[in-house]
Order: sequence, then C-alpha cells, then structure tokens
Amino acid sequence: MAERHVSQLFGRERELAVLSELFENLGGHGGALLITGEAGIGKSALVAEARRRAEQLGMSVLSTSGAPLEAQMPFAGLQRLLRPRMQEVSALPEPQREALSVAFGVSGGPTPDTFLVALAALNLVADRAGEAPLLLVIENVRWLDAATRDVLAFMARRVEMAPIVFLLAVRDGYATFLDDAGLRELRLETLDDASAKALLDAGAPGLRSDLRRRVLNEARGNPLALVELPRALDTRERGELSATAPLPLTERLERAFAGRVAELPTATRSLLLVAALDEGAGLSEILAAASLVENRPVTVDDLAPAEAAGLVSVNREAARFRHPLVRAAISSTAALSVRQAAHQALAQTCAADPERSVWHRAAELTGPDEEVAADLTAAAERALRQGAPAWAAAALERAAQLTEFASSRGHLLVRAAEIEFELGRSDLARRHVAEAKSLELGQEERTQLTFMLDASDQDSWSSADRLAALAELASKMTTANGPATALKCLLTVALGCWLGKPTQETRDLVVAAVERLPVAEDDPARLAVLAWADPVKQGAFVIDRISQLAPDATGDPVALHLVGAAASAVWAFDLALGFLTSAVDGLRAQGRFGLLAQALVAQSWAAIHLAQETLALPAADEAARLARETSQARWALAADLAISVLAGERGDSEIAAALADRAEKELLPIGPHAMLSLVQFARGRDAIAQQRYSIGFDHLRRILDPRDIAYHPFVGAWALADLVEAAACSGNIDKARLYLEQLESLAAATSGPFLRATLSYARPLLSPDYKAEELYQAALSADLSDWPGYRGRLLLNYGRWLRHQRRVADSRAPLRAAWENLDALAFGGLAEAARQELRASGETSMPRTPDARDRLTSQELQIAQLAAKGLSNREIGRRLYLSHRTIGSHLYRLFPKLGISSRSELAGVLSTAVPDELG
Repeated sequence: MAERHVSQLFGRERELAVLSELFENLGGHGGALLITGEAGIGKSALVAEARRRAEQLGMSVLSTSGAPLEAQMPFAGLQRLLRPRMQEVSALPEPQREALSVAFGVSGGPTPDTFLVALAALNLVADRAGEAPLLLVIENVRWLDAATRDVLAFMARRVEMAPIVFLLAVRDGYATFLDDAGLRELRLETLDDASAKALLDAGAPGLRSDLRRRVLNEARGNPLALVELPRALDTRERGELSATAPLPLTERLERAFAGRVAELPTATRSLLLVAALDEGAGLSEILAAASLVENRPVTVDDLAPAEAAGLVSVNREAARFRHPLVRAAISSTAALSVRQAAHQALAQTCAADPERSVWHRAAELTGPDEEVAADLTAAAERALRQGAPAWAAAALERAAQLTEFASSRGHLLVRAAEIEFELGRSDLARRHVAEAKSLELGQEERTQLTFMLDASDQDSWSSADRLAALAELASKMTTANGPATALKCLLTVALGCWLGKPTQETRDLVVAAVERLPVAEDDPARLAVLAWADPVKQGAFVIDRISQLAPDATGDPVALHLVGAAASAVWAFDLALGFLTSAVDGLRAQGRFGLLAQALVAQSWAAIHLAQETLALPAADEAARLARETSQARWALAADLAISVLAGERGDSEIAAALADRAEKELLPIGPHAMLSLVQFARGRDAIAQQRYSIGFDHLRRILDPRDIAYHPFVGAWALADLVEAAACSGNIDKARLYLEQLESLAAATSGPFLRATLSYARPLLSPDYKAEELYQAALSADLSDWPGYRGRLLLNYGRWLRHQRRVADSRAPLRAAWENLDALAFGGLAEAARQELRASGETSMPRTPDARDRLTSQELQIAQLAAKGLSNREIGRRLYLSHRTIGSHLYRLFPKLGISSRSELAGVLSTAVPDELG
C-alpha cells in the first residue's frame, strides 16, 4: 500500500515542495492547507506522504475521516480525531472539559455551544503541540457531521501561531465549509503526459502497447485510474474499458473496484460491506457484525484477501479503505436485502451507542416503524442537549418518514423546520414546511408554521403589509404554557420594524401585541420589542425602565444583550454599553459564539457613540471575525462599517472608504436595506472628521431622505448633529435649521442623553453671534462626561468662534483643551484642525505622537489590554477563543512593538490619560 501511494506521487514535485515548506516552518508557526481535486487525483497519496514525513520528524499525528453513516451524528468526526488525546481532557478548564464531555455524550448537562467545544479541542491539540509539533489530517470532508465541520473550521483559522500542520482533503464539487477562512489551497491537477506514462509503466510494466495507449486515453492523467484500470483488463471490466462511449471516470473506477470485490470470498465481502456501511466502526465491531451476517465466526484473517487485492489496509484497530471509491463501489452494488442484514447486524453490535444503533435500525427500514421513530425523536432531543441541532433536525425528518400517523408526522416536521430556520438553512426548512402543510396540525402549530415561513424572508421585511401580517400571527401565539413563543416571534417582527419601513399602524399593532402579554414591564424581551417596534413613541418609557436596572454581570447574558440592544435602539448608548459589556462577558463564559458576535457588534457601535475607541475597535474587529465564522454575513458587514467609522475618525480615510465600498457592494444587490444607512453614515462621518462638509452633507442627508435606498430614520438620528454642522458649514442654512428642528423634537420625545448631548452641540452652530456664547457656555456646563467626542468638538467650535470674533487670547484655552481632548481620543483630523486653530491663535503645539494604539493590530491591542489587567494567558485565551499558546505568541511579538520586555510594563504603556478640559 505504501509503495502504491509513493508511485502515485509521480510528477508531484510542486505539491511535495509545498509540503516541505509547511514542515520546515514549524518553529512556532503552523499552517492549514486545503488539498482539492477530482476523485483519484492523488489527495490520499499526498496525505499519506505527509504522514510519512511527520513520523520521520517525530511529530504526533491525529486524523479523522468523514463517513456517510456518521454525517448526521454530532461530533462523530471530532471524537475520532481526539480519541488518542482523551486522557488529557481532565487538564482543560472546567467549562471546556464539561462542554467536550457533554458533546461526546459522556455526561449530561446544558447544551454546550459548538464553539466552546471548539475551544476545548483547540486547547487540547495546542497543548500536545507544545510538547512536539503536530499533524492533523482530515479526509473525506464532505461526509463529516456539521458539528465537527464547525469545530474544524474554528481550529483551522487558529493554528498559525502553534507548531501544527492542518491538512484537509476535499473532493471537487463539494463545499469545504472553509471558503471564507482564507486558507491556503493546493489544487491537484491531472498528470502531464510524461508523468502519466511513467506511473503507468511503473505499475504495469508488461502492458501491451495497444492496451497501454487505451489506458492512457481513458485515464486522462488521473493517477488512480492509471494504477487501477490496468488491473481491470484482467476482469469482467475489460469490455467496459474498450467501450466507444466510456462511462465517467469515477463510475468506471467504481465498477473496477466492484469487479475486484465480486471475486472475493463471501466472508470477506460481508466484512467489507459492514465496514462500508459504518466506516467509524472499530475492527472488533466489524468482525462481530460480519459474524452475525454470516451466522458463523468471522476473523481478521478473512480480511486478508481484500488487503491483498489492494482494497483495504488493516491494523489492530480498524480496516481502512484505500480510497472512498472502494467504499462507494461496495455499498452501491450490494443487494438491498444484503445491506439490510448488514445494518441490522451493526445495530446489534453498537447497541451501547444509541445514536449509531438507531440510525442503522432506521437505515434497514422500508416502511413505518413507530418504535424506531420514537427512538429517533429521543435521539434528536439528546442531540439538541449536546449542541448538535443539525443532527437533531435530520433525526426528526427521518422519524417523520417512519411514523404512519399524520399528526405525529406534522409535529415532527414542524419541529425540524424550526431547527432548520434557526440554523439558517431556509431551503431545508421550507421543504419540511411544504410537506407539513398538508398534514394534520393543531391551530398553534399551523400558526407557528405560517409565521416561520413568512418570517424567513428577511429581505422583504421592509414591506409594511408583511410586517403587519407577521404581527397578527405573532399575537395569536400565546399558549397555555405561557407567552414565551409569542414573545420570541414578536422579537422577530419588532426587529423587522426597526430594519424596515412599516406604517405607524403596524408599529402600534406590534406594541399592542406585546403589551397584552402577561410579562413584567421590565422584561428584557418586552423592552426590546418596544424599542425596536417604535423607538420614538416608546423611547422615553424604555429609557426609564432600563435606568432602573443594573447590568449585573452574573445575570443571563441573553437578557443583558436584549436590554443593551433595546437601549441602543432608543439612542441611550450610555445605558446600553454597560449591559452589552456584561452580555459579552457572559456569552464568552458560556461559549455562545454566534450571539457573542452580535453582542460585540452592538458593543462596538455603542462605544463609537461614546468615543471609546480602545473598546470599539477590538470589539468590532473580533465581531467581524466571529460573525464570518458563524455565517452571519450581515453582522460581519455591520462590524466592518464600525471599523470604517473609527478609521475615518482617526484620519485613515483610505481604509474607511474601502470598507464602506466593500459593504455597499455586498448590500446593493439586496435592494433597500437598513445597513445601507450605515454605509452612508460611515462615509459622512469620515468627511465631517476631515472637515469636508459638503461631501459629508451629501452622504448623511441620504439617510433621512425617504426616497433614498439608504433611508433609515433611526440611524439618521445618529447623524442629525453632524448634518446641522455640515449643512451650516456648506451654506445650506435652511436645511440645517430643519435638521435642528428634527433633533429638538426627537430629544424632547425620548429624553435620551445622547440626543440631548448632540442637541447641545448643534444649537450654537446656527445661533446669531449675540447668543452663540451663551449657548456654548451652557453646553459646556452641561454634563458631557459620557460624550467626550462631542465635548471635544464643541470646544473646537467655541475656540474657533472666539478667534473669528477677534478674541484671540480667549480662544486659546478652549482650543488647547480641544486639541488635547481630540488628540487623546485619536480623532486625527479634528485634532489636527484644533492644532492649526491653536497655532493661528499664536500658541504652538506638537503634532500627535503615535501611541500604542497605532503600533498594534486590533487583536494585539485587545490581548495587551487584557494582559495589562492581570489576566493569565489561559484566561485571555478563553475570552478570545484562542489557545493560551497563541496568546503567549502574540504577547511575545507585541512587546518589541511597545518597547517593553515584560507584561508588568503593559499597564503603563497602554494608559491614555484624558486631560482635564475647560469647564
């Protein structure tokens, strides 16, 4: 077998050089390589060569391979990968240890988030790699279960700082689940003519010239075909090889393998079939199941003919197929009755593993079976507790197929559809919905079904009619078990109200629906529904209730997130940030990766409005990465746009524009969408920060124009003060007054501190000279401690106004305070404007000296900040979903950037004092 793999590496000098490069750069660096190509192209041979080199270098090797039966079994592939290291699980931190234990079904407990399991797996392999470099091999990716794929994607993105080589082999035509991970790809092409001839001659040196030409023509440079087709010349496949209209190469190879299998002894064929139907089974299980099929003892010696025929390799633990096409050939050519007998035998053999057993029992059935359907339903509930919703949905679908009662089938399909919708797999969910609609359903289930179907198309949420219909459906969903279902549905509809353009009647309908529910007035979900459905009319009430709550870090992070989101929706960013920060911490601790990304986005935007760049930038950067890992593309764009705003404020207009342009390019094909308003806000804030007022006005006014595709009145409120300034400074005084009136009206209606602060900032810009100073002094006397960005800008405008009034000496104090404030906040363009104004007043100041924020990446800054607070590498790793060894590598690399040599110096170099300002 080893010789055969080596022979198939003819002509692969480029690919072997890539492997050499990976193994040579393991001094603290790792890498992930995606090997792609058609069936038989040599992926397995290249992986085998990687294994050989790793063993020569003294590396540890962990591997797993997808198998068709296990494609729906949660974490099956991951469990096989980590099996040799399971004795080391006890050294993991308790939350990770428990998550892995629940995921593998070893213990019970609350459903672990997939990515807490992923962090546990990452730390497990990273610790092993700390002792010796490690090779991770993943084959047959298309047959891996969804939970394992998510974990492996997480790990593959994070091996660059550890001595780990990550190899994944993927056959053409199948999604890799790593398309957006930026992994290096090595595509294997067919062999050139010289290499193909050399490989054929090495494997079949005595082949007649006419047969040699035929094999070369049929193989078309495919290495597996060049090795296998000559063997088929001596079997029943000879006729197929000479056909004038040849079959596709993969089918030809399957038939070649099937022909070889047909010549084997009966016991050997039974062993191969059992192994093909459950490739995850160990050797002892395969032998036991084959013995049941044969009704006599079958031993490992019965596998010898298959090994001699080059179909499998056998060790003490398993029988491994030489190529996936061998397994496909065996299972596809077996008669139905023979497959059923093999499944039945496997179900008995693995009875201690209820998930595998029930799938084998289900596989052998061709008609209804209520007992198996019930067992599948129970298995689905266990899968949900293990954090494997995709497996649960598949089990529920199969259970629905096996029950003969229409009402039970409908209930199972509705439950499967609900799970698929939550997973974002709308096509599968709609298929279940379509089947369930014709079955016997209760009124509640039928209403829920309709709601799921209507709510799934979020791109149509701007339709007032659709939102009204959804609100009516949601209001009907209160059950005897409580208002939880209705409240959950109303959250969906209310978010649609915030994102879309419903009529006031629809907003009133949603508000009335939630007010009818028997829940407390300060219930987090209720507050979120009110805030999203109608921020203007409900803003004062929501702010009042949230003001009476405390962001208890020990509370439910989902509830804290809802409260923070509600506060943000009504422009109470000062209230929102505390709840969102507690929510982020809680979601980290629970390992709820997807919701954490959303909370980080909200946290970053709240921090932007509060001018807390050192919090906003790392939060947005992490949110963008996590959102893409969890397939939340629009949340990732929202994070990118937050980074765009921060770049514009710092003076990095090129970066700001690139991020805004990229987001707009992805959003425009959707049509009108709330996030297009964020694009214009980012562009407008960048222009205002550089005092390009006319350009800023053109961008920002679009957000408040109902005829514009970027229209969004609630995001527009963020920009009202900027619009007043931009309009006034570009000569649009009448427009400036209109925007000021809108801001005054909104601030009066909601009483929100942000709106009051921006109103204080905007009023002096339009006042006559005789009244301006009074308004400037009143604004500076107000408490703007939560709004340092607007305070700094206010000081700049006041000093500029004083200088224009020829009160040059008086202008210096506010201009000096403005420069120090804006410089400390890293508002590059505005700080430079203040410095120039101060210079014009006769006082000089030094240009801004770059600080730590300029020398570190966002992730490095986040790690440095946490280390400065005294957190250990393991604690930082748990918070940021990185291995502790990766944290150590980051710290090692960032110390020289900061000019320090130890973590004890971090607090001093990172401290940024915000100066006292003119009161």
